[in-house]
Amino acid sequence: MDPSLAREARRIAASARALLEELAEEGLESVPHVAPEPLAAQAPEPASTVGSSDAAPIVEAGDEPASETTSPAAQIDLVGFEPPWGDRPTLEAVREALGDCRRCGLCEGRTTIVFGNGNPDADLMFVGEGPGADEDRQGIPFVGRAGQLLTAMIEKGLEIPRSDVYICNIVKCRPPGNRTPLADEVASCRPFLDGQIQAVRPRVIVALGRPAASLLLGRDVSITRIRGTWQAYCGIPLMPTLHPAFVLRQYTAENRRHVWEDLKAALERARE
Repeated sequence: MDPSLAREARRIAASARALLEELAEEGLESVPHVAPEPLAAQAPEPASTVGSSDAAPIVEAGDEPASETTSPAAQIDLVGFEPPWGDRPTLEAVREALGDCRRCGLCEGRTTIVFGNGNPDADLMFVGEGPGADEDRQGIPFVGRAGQLLTAMIEKGLEIPRSDVYICNIVKCRPPGNRTPLADEVASCRPFLDGQIQAVRPRVIVALGRPAASLLLGRDVSITRIRGTWQAYCGIPLMPTLHPAFVLRQYTAENRRHVWEDLKAALERARE
C-alpha cells in the first residue's frame, strides 16, 4: 500500500475510534440503521461538507477541542421565537408554553414529554441529555438505571432528598435508540431549558455528561477532561461531571470517586 494511503487509513481509524469512545462515554446504546439510497440517486458529496457544522467535530485521541469550536446546538437559534415569559417565569408558565410540542422530529416517536421534576426553588439543578425508555413511559427524568444511580448519589451520597433538587434534560422527548440529540432538536428545546433555569434560579447547575456540558458552555468539550472544573452559565456556577449512564458502563472506583467529589463540591458551593 502507498505510504500516504496507509497514513490516511490510520488517521481515519483513529478518528473513528475516538468518536466511538465519545459516544460510549455518553451511554449510547445503539446507532440507528439508515438504509442508503440507490447509488444512482446519490450525488457526489462536495469536499466542503467535510467537517461541516451539521456534525460534532471528530477529536483525535488525546486532543483537547479548541476553545473556539462551538457546539452545533449553540450555532442554531429558533428564528422568530420569543419566549412568552419575562425575566422570572414560573415552571408552570414554561411548561404551558411548551405545550404539546411539535417543534422537532422527536415528537414523532415519543410517548410523553419529560419536562422536569423536583423543587421549583432548588439551590442545586441537574441537567442531563435526554429521556430514556423508562422516562418516556413515566414522564419523569432520571427514573431508569442511570436515574436510580443519580438518586443514590443525591440521597445516600449528598444526604439530601431528591425532591430538594431540580432535574431536567436538554431535550424533553426521547431520541430514538437513546442516541445523542441532533443540533436542531437541541435548539428547539433550548428556550424551554433556559426558561426552567430562569424559573428555578439555582445557586449551582450540575451538567451531567458531554452533551449537556457542551450546550451550556457553548462549545464541544470532553467531559472526562473538563469534569470537576468550575465553569459558569449565565452567571450561575456550573459543575460538569460524568453522566450516571457512563458511570454504570465504566463502574470503576475512580469514576465513582470523581462524581462524588464533583457533587460534593457542587453542594458545598450551593450552600455558601
